[in-house]
Amino acid sequence: MSVVVESGDGLRQEITVRGMTVVADEPMDLGGTDAGPNPYDLLLGALGSCTSMTLLLYARRKQWPVEHVRVELDHSRVHVKDCENSENTDVKLDYFRNRITVTGDLSEEQRVKLEEIARKCPVHRTLTGIIRIDDQLRIVPPTP
Repeated sequence: MSVVVESGDGLRQEITVRGMTVVADEPMDLGGTDAGPNPYDLLLGALGSCTSMTLLLYARRKQWPVEHVRVELDHSRVHVKDCENSENTDVKLDYFRNRITVTGDLSEEQRVKLEEIARKCPVHRTLTGIIRIDDQLRIVPPTP
């Protein structure tokens, strides 16, 4: 899978994947044109949609009566000094809050299992795992 991101006016970015385009941007007060969600909004959307899809697929496979899944997320940064067992106080910790509501006639045992399954969605695993990003930058002269 290949994703291509190209800059536009202001801070507007066009993200193209499998022939579909999504726009990312920042609010006007941050120098953007407010044409779309910002990168963190998109990251939260990726986590929330993956969580919902994972729960729906699991519930359908188990034939559990799940009618609807709603995932509300937010992101903040907290200073590590505010966290226990911190070794480096100059670092900030990214904090994601993931509130999941499942509509359906489910038992407490099923609720506990779905909570466990929510943590196993691929995006959740990526964000909580060890991540390496290989950045390569090349300079291309402008076309005449």
